Amino acid sequence: MPLVPELNVTDRTCVVGDVTIHYVEAGRGPLVVLLHGFPEFWYSWRNQIPALAAAGFHVIAVDLRGYNDSSKPHAIDAYRLTELAKDIAGVITQTGEGPCAVVGHDWGGAVAWLTGMLYPELVNRLIILNSPHPVAYLRELRRSARQKWRAKYQLLFHPPWLAEFVMRRFRYALLRRALARLGCFTAGEIERYVDAWMKPGALTGMANYYRAMRHRKELRGLMRRIDVPTLMIWGDLDPFFTLETLRDFSEYVPDLRIEHVPDAGHFVQTDAPGRVNELMIGFLRAAEPIHNDIP
Repeated sequence: MPLVPELNVTDRTCVVGDVTIHYVEAGRGPLVVLLHGFPEFWYSWRNQIPALAAAGFHVIAVDLRGYNDSSKPHAIDAYRLTELAKDIAGVITQTGEGPCAVVGHDWGGAVAWLTGMLYPELVNRLIILNSPHPVAYLRELRRSARQKWRAKYQLLFHPPWLAEFVMRRFRYALLRRALARLGCFTAGEIERYVDAWMKPGALTGMANYYRAMRHRKELRGLMRRIDVPTLMIWGDLDPFFTLETLRDFSEYVPDLRIEHVPDAGHFVQTDAPGRVNELMIGFLRAAEPIHNDIP
């Protein structure tokens, strides 16, 4: 039975280590794995799943650990990027369809970057939406006052209880307003997110992604060159990341193309779904090598 009939998706689960990862799937063909960001879940890709399936791809849209129907470990260290990438590697391995294309937005983009670095045998194409490469992001955090200012919101998540309290107040008013102001979400779509936020442990799991950033220095030792064709789709109105995070990391991703969507913001796949679908499908279908297009 499809979980969301209008999307024609089916829900599945798989066990990776000591966590259960929930995902939905649709279509048949080469595998494409979609990874959402904060504060979403697999439904982040509602506009991409049917388009990719119709274009001849087998689509898996994952609930990252801590979200919706996936396991929600309590320990902060369970949300290190290495653990998150291990989850995705486990999902791909259990499908038996690797190597495959991995697509990530926001935190899902960070997980996708690391999956491509640590598990290159499982990834043959990479698509990143509004999630800077870790090398570029950490560099700009060190040297750019503007990027530091844009990251100030992350301080809310550091105390052990404050973020959960603030996010839950007035029936998730802060999260509702964030989606309504930062992206083209309908009231009905936001209600789907509320249902996911209400699940036990979800708010703590979501917040723990930021708390686990206390280990971000260890990322420098994990950086590896990614040699597969990589596409970055960037909504230029993003309030969280400066455009400087798109520059000066070509030695880590030599086969890179960057596509700007001028009128879209951080939630680019929601703001400009038609353009994003066109770019994704064209890139996934392309047989020729991708050449650098770095601003």
